[in-house]
Parts: sequence; C-alpha cells; structure tokens
Amino acid sequence: MARKSKNQKKQGKSTFKRLIRSLWLLFFAGIVVIFLIFFMISKGWLGFMPSFEELENPKSNLASEVYSTDGKVLGKYYYENRSRIKYKDLPENIIHALIATEDIRFYKHSGIDLKGTLAGVLSTIRGKQRGASTITQQLAKNLFPRDRDLSTFEIIMTKLKEWVVAVRLERNYSKKEIIAMYLNTVPFGANSFGLKSAAKTYFDKSPQELTQEESAMLVGMLRAPTFYSPVRNPERARHRREVVLHQMEKYDFIEEQTYDSLRQLPLDMLKYKVTDHNKGLATYFREQLRLQLHDWCKKHKKPNGKPYDLYKDGLKIFTTIDSEIQKKAEEAVIKHISENLQPKFFELQENRKHAPFVGISSAKIEKIMERAMKRSDRYFYLNQSGISQDSIRKIFNTPVDMKVFSYRGEIDTVMSPMDSIRYYKHFLQAGLMSVEPQTGYVKAYVGGINYQHFKFDHVLQSRRQVGSTFKPFVYAVAFQELGYHPCTQVPNVPVTFEMPNGNKWTPKNAGDNKEGEMVTLKYALANSINTISAYLMKRMSPERVINLTRKMGIKSPIDPVPAIALGTPDLSVYEMVGALSTFVNKGVYIKPMFITRIEDKNGNVIESFIPKQNEAMDKESAYLMIELLKGVVDHGTGRRLRFTYNFRHPIAGKTGTTDNNSDGWFMGLTPDLVTGVWVGGEDRSVHFRRTYYGQGANTSLPIWAIFMKALYDSPTVNISKGDFEKPKGMNIEFDCEKYNKKHNNNQQISNPVSF
Repeated sequence: MARKSKNQKKQGKSTFKRLIRSLWLLFFAGIVVIFLIFFMISKGWLGFMPSFEELENPKSNLASEVYSTDGKVLGKYYYENRSRIKYKDLPENIIHALIATEDIRFYKHSGIDLKGTLAGVLSTIRGKQRGASTITQQLAKNLFPRDRDLSTFEIIMTKLKEWVVAVRLERNYSKKEIIAMYLNTVPFGANSFGLKSAAKTYFDKSPQELTQEESAMLVGMLRAPTFYSPVRNPERARHRREVVLHQMEKYDFIEEQTYDSLRQLPLDMLKYKVTDHNKGLATYFREQLRLQLHDWCKKHKKPNGKPYDLYKDGLKIFTTIDSEIQKKAEEAVIKHISENLQPKFFELQENRKHAPFVGISSAKIEKIMERAMKRSDRYFYLNQSGISQDSIRKIFNTPVDMKVFSYRGEIDTVMSPMDSIRYYKHFLQAGLMSVEPQTGYVKAYVGGINYQHFKFDHVLQSRRQVGSTFKPFVYAVAFQELGYHPCTQVPNVPVTFEMPNGNKWTPKNAGDNKEGEMVTLKYALANSINTISAYLMKRMSPERVINLTRKMGIKSPIDPVPAIALGTPDLSVYEMVGALSTFVNKGVYIKPMFITRIEDKNGNVIESFIPKQNEAMDKESAYLMIELLKGVVDHGTGRRLRFTYNFRHPIAGKTGTTDNNSDGWFMGLTPDLVTGVWVGGEDRSVHFRRTYYGQGANTSLPIWAIFMKALYDSPTVNISKGDFEKPKGMNIEFDCEKYNKKHNNNQQISNPVSF
C-alpha cells in the first residue's frame, strides 16, 4: 500500500481541525441560542411571562371560609374549593410522601433537576413514560396553567417557560414556602383544591390530623385525581397509595415494618363528603350570610382599589354561630317534626280530596299550585326555552322518574311534576333562632327542615302572624306607661271597639278562664286571655304599642288597629327573638348580629363588627315582663315544660297560635339564650284542623324543649340554670296574694266595666 504524501496528511489534519472548530462553534452557538431563547422568554418577548409582582403574589381562586365561634368551618363560598395552609401547619407525613414520590432531590436542585430531566428524556426515547418535572416546575405549571390544544412547538416553548418560572420561584421563595404553595394549588378531585380542602373532603380532618396512610393516598392522587379517586376507583387508589408508601420506605421516611403494616390497611372513606352549599351545618344561615356579604364586598375595596370578591379572595368570616348549639338546634327541629308532627299530619290528610289544603276553594287551590309551578326551576328553564304554556302544563302533568324528599332519605318514584309540588306542600316547615341577649350574637339559626329541597328561609325571609306572642309588647307598654304591676287586677270582661267603618269589634276568649272576674295581669298573660289584652289596648292605643316595638327592633309593617293586641301582625322569627331579648337584657335592645369580624387571606382584620343597640324601655319594666313570662311557664300555656319535660329552673316563655292553627309559636327565654320557634305549612291554608295538634304548645314548644335539654346536658356548652338578674334596688313582691294584701288592693282598677 502506497504511503500517503505529506500534503495529504496535512490536508487531513486541517480538515479534522476545521470539523472540531465547527463543532465547537455549533456548540457555543447552541449555548448562545439557548441563552437567547431563555433571555427572550424571561423578558416576555416570546409570550406571557409572570412579572416579579405576580410571582410575589401568585393568583389563585381562594374560597372564603365561614367560621363558628368555636373555630369550626361551617362552610365556604368559592369558584374553586381552595383554602391556604402555611408550612408550619403541614404534617411531616405529607411532606415526606410528597418528596419521596415527586422529587427526592428537591432540596438539592434550584428548580430544574438536570439528572431527573435527562433520565426522563431517555425514558421517553425508550418508549416509557417517566415524570421529570420537579415540585417547583409543577408549581409553576399550577400557578400559570398551560393553554389547551398546543402544537408540539408551543408545548416545547411552554415547557421552557415553566423552567424559567421554576428558577425564579426558587430565587424568590424558600423551599418550605414552595412546598406550602404547591400543596395549596394542586387539585385533588371532588372539587377540592389544595391540601386543606382535600383533607376535609376525604377524611373530614385538618391536615395536621392526617395519618401516614391518608397522606400517602392524597399524594398518590396528584398524578391523576379522577383515575386514582378512592371513591370512584378504590382499587387503583389503594395500589397507588402502596406505591407512595413504598417510595417513603425506599428513601427511609418510614421503616419496612411500617410499610408492610400500612399497605394492608383498607381505604376508609366513611367520612368522605363533598363540600356542598346545600348540605352541612347552618345551610340557611350561610345563605343569608352570603347575601349580606355580597353587599359588604361591594362597599369594601382591596388595596388595589377593586371590590373584594367573596368567591376568589379567600376571606375569613368569623360568625357568632356556636357549632354545637347550631347542631343541637337542627337536631331538635328534625326530631320533633319528623318523629311526631309530620307523621300525624300525613295521617290526618289521608283520603282528603283537597289535602293538604284546608278551608279554601278549589279555585284558590289551583291558584296556589299555579304560583308554585311558576316558581319552580323546571318551569323557569322550560319557559326560557320558548316552550308554549300549553306544552309546559302538559309536561308538568306527565309522570316522570324523579327523586323526592323524605325524612328517611330521597325516594326514587314516578310522579308528575305537579303531583310532586302537591307532595311537597304536605311538609310542615319550621324556623328557629337563638340569641345571646347580652351581646346580640346569633348562636343558632335554622331556617327550615332541609335546605336542598326547601330553599325558603323561615327566620329572616318569612313573616307570619305571631298570635299571642305579640301580647308581651302590649303588657310592657302597660307597665311602662300606665304604671301597672304583674299583680294589678283588671276585669276579665268583653271589650268593644268602634271601628273606622262604623262596625264594632268585640274580641272573645278561647275558653272561659275566670270570665267576668277580676284577674291579675300575671294570670291573664299566663293563660293568654284575649279580653285582658283588649282591655289594655283600650286604655292605651295601637300607636303606643307600635312605638315600643320599633324601639325593640321590629321593622315590619304593623297596622295601627286594636286587633294587634291579639297578635295580627306578620313578623319574622328574627324580629321576634331580637325584640324579646330586650326583656332579658334589662330593657336594652341589641340588634341580632351574625358576624364578629372579617379577615383577608393573610389574616389581616378588614373590619370588626359591634352590635347596634338602643334603650327601648326602663330596666324595671323589662324585669316585670320577665316575671310575667315566667308565669306562662309555671302556671299557663307553657306549663308542659314543667310536667312533660321536667324543667325545674327559671324559664320565661310565651306560646302563640293563630286562627285556624296556621302558625304555632314558642318564645323561650333563659338568662343566657332567647330562642324563638315557629312551625307551620308553607302556605297558610296548610295546617292542622284541630287546635289540639296545631297550637304552639304542641308544634313549637317541644322543639324548644328538646333543644334546650340537649344544651343543658352537654358537657361543653355552658348554659346557666340560674335565675334572671333583678335590677339593683328593685324590691317588689311577685306573689300576688301577698302583694294585694300588702297594698290593700290599691292597684285594683275601679269601675271595671265603664269605658
């Protein structure tokens, strides 16, 4: 073989050097290009990039949380059910599971794990899928989500942008902050965003209470929340949890023995509950609160000048509700109605042609049903779709498969929408509110029997005739303006009023309680004698009584007619409870309040609330009313609290029953709580036909009794059994026999039948 010439050797070396030089040039050019690409990305020249301010304050929709006085989350308002948590509140279980599964070199890299990225690329080349994103990269993706339907080039550019954001995040935040931010942003399915919401949804726990296996399950879901859902796909979720536990054992976060033990545990989803505005504690209260907060948000602005958004800004609303008192109140309402009233009502409606309506014509029933149909969601959507009225009526009268409410749970049935409306009309409704009289704090609020099926609120929205529960206002005016005393004797005889239209009105009593005799005011109110209320009204005027009620917080319209003495006004439970609380609070009215303070997402107090109050009457008159109302429970229409429910401590109260038994009331007063209960049908024509069943002492008083007995028996609720505080210096005899002997009947009214 001929030797190569020296020129050929030189030429070969020169070519090789040029090749090497070219490769180096390409290498450095590549580095420059990559540098330029990242530089242009960082400047936002190749599309959106978050600013420094946006990285300092990453945007995410945070749910506003509603807290009870005892620190329980009653509910949330949100577009996304997301709540924030700080690193110091994260359990080690979660941190260890996350690091072991998602990014074991998290504490060693600065946002990009080159080793993990290279391994991911090689894995992809081999046809296997292996995640290469660090926790910081995943956080970047969560904070600034990708657009959908991207081309391959756009996907590559987006990935490069995420790298830049990840590096910036590492510069701006500590590793602990990145962990917390990540766990606050990730979705866990079931409309739960962030660890705090997920822990509540899947286990009804706070994050700090999560066990190792629960933490492993939640971290395992991060790869694909629906695919690994413990509710929809329990076997997949259990296998995925085992993978996470194995990773924790592999990297020495748990011991092998612990791993072997935990991997065999079954999934426990007994406490799984999706956060729902229709369910949970204090649903009616939360809806009324939402309406108030809407107005509040419009009037209050964030530092950037924009109004607060209840569904996105992560407000913390601290309410006056006590979660245990609320729970007892809801249980009392459901227990008495579902076990006693509703079964009896259904029984009495059987085989009645016009059931559940009483005392009205077929034409009026048809109008009621027509109105109910037009208020329904079904009608709204059909009407919005442009369907004719005839077609809509045909649809409403055609049987279909549906679920309907019952106290035993929803029932699958077949009936027409019109029949379902009539079915729902059979259910008795209720409203209960309980207030701490010295503060005005609403401790319990039950607006109905089931918020999911009956949205109308019977505490604030509903105004119903109050019956004899209005009489205390008449008596209070007599004490304050006429100088009467509980033992003052008045004539129990009919009183006639001349009406503006020339007619005469003479109120009658339901019974013959000492009719024609002189009776004390204490006896008269205890037995709810109508003629005595009429007598007092005759000596005063409707305007004077109405003036007092206005000072006691009642805003509803009241006609200035004598009939108000018997309770004709339509008032709300909210108004009645607030007004009667005035008697316990020594004559000072405090407007019942729902909120104590509102904080922003960072815990800064935006506004604190103080109760609105005014002096409505002197404290002596207020105490006289308490003594009078105690007589109702001790000797009058509320005495079943003594002989049926065995209450032995001081209680003041007043029952109320309206014409035809449409409305049953009981107002119960103790030194710590004033509680009002109303029971009736959704329509006034839906009621018991006999007063024996429909009176307030049978419909509402038992709810109060069940509620208060549960509170007195509770080891954690501190409710006093003591007596009401008497004003200092007040020394009056309330034993009417002793009082009248001592005063020689000086307070007795002379010429009793002359007006």
